[in-house]
Amino acid sequence: MASPLKHPGATVSRKSKAHVAAVVDPLERRALLSATLLPDGTLQVTGTDGPDQVTLRRGTEANKLSVQEGTTTLFVFLLDQVKSINVALGLGDDTLNVDTTPGLITSATGDLPIRVLAGLRTDGLDEAIGRGLRSGSEVGERGDGFVRLGWLKLFADGTLASQTAALLLAREGSDDRGMFRTPPEELADRARRAAAGGIATKIHAIGDAAVRASLDALGPTAGDVPFMPRLEHIQLCHPDDRPRFAALGVAASVQPVHIREDAATARRDWGDRAEAWGYTFRSLIDAGAVVAFGTDAPVEPPDPWPGIALAVLRRDPSWGPDAEPFGPHEAVTLGQALRAATVGPALTARDPLGGRLVPGAAADLIVLPAAPREPDAQAAAFASVRPRLVLVGGQPAIDR
Repeated sequence: MASPLKHPGATVSRKSKAHVAAVVDPLERRALLSATLLPDGTLQVTGTDGPDQVTLRRGTEANKLSVQEGTTTLFVFLLDQVKSINVALGLGDDTLNVDTTPGLITSATGDLPIRVLAGLRTDGLDEAIGRGLRSGSEVGERGDGFVRLGWLKLFADGTLASQTAALLLAREGSDDRGMFRTPPEELADRARRAAAGGIATKIHAIGDAAVRASLDALGPTAGDVPFMPRLEHIQLCHPDDRPRFAALGVAASVQPVHIREDAATARRDWGDRAEAWGYTFRSLIDAGAVVAFGTDAPVEPPDPWPGIALAVLRRDPSWGPDAEPFGPHEAVTLGQALRAATVGPALTARDPLGGRLVPGAAADLIVLPAAPREPDAQAAAFASVRPRLVLVGGQPAIDR
């Protein structure tokens, strides 16, 4: 059976209301694999070698299925549910990209009203360049610009939870500094190759050593690509590196919702650095960086609103009423948080009108219920807010 991870430009498209999806390579315009949910709770996967039965494990979100294929996890999104869930949450541009599904791009066909900037993995770079694709090129069959090529995705280091984030200083109580998944010189080489073909790069960088190396890798070609290069996550950032984002023209793509689960672990492993150098949203904004908020789905639920509340309050209700905020000096205003969740992602694609309500901009907007007047109460209310009206391209997608 063909592996979807070998086709980083793949598209999942809904074939019927019976939860059937197909993986299509937009470069070849041919089906590679299809997946059908059967009544007995298994997923029938059909590829070049015929059908293969795999065990279905439901994810924590209602719109996700996780299918185990040996060492590979394939996320199959049920597009009818994605439309009803993600649009109901008020998700906009940059919501579904390569981070949402390993090696897959969701819906280049059908009626899914979500704009997608789709990423490439390294093994798809040469072919994409050979086909003349650049960041911003349209892919798929819609023909309306809803699905375009975004960034090459690289990984500098591991994660906080696995103690593999690459650090400048060792973890508390140890001499371990984590690890680089990709050596810094290789990050730089891949970013240069992509830039030569007109494709911008974004790099997963959790630890402060990974952040520094990734800035070094992306800075030299930041002005040569259609989209801004991006660092993803930036969960620990040395003070010396915060002004470099603006100076180099590299965007900071962060997911505030990670604070909810990561605060205790960060304090344990990073000590005083956790709150002094961790999740530095305010410092990055003050230093002039383009900051873009996201959700990191499917690692986290796709709902953006709890993260917006966390960015402002720096604490989560699940911690209990007496819990201290995490790094309160890095809290942003509600206005800054909303800008980072709307205008920020558009700016990373060098779209000066995206996320704005101005003449000439796409009529993508949401209407929210009235919010409390007090700033903290207002931010807390956003954790569970749901839009009453969602317009995509001027057409109503949700109207309650």
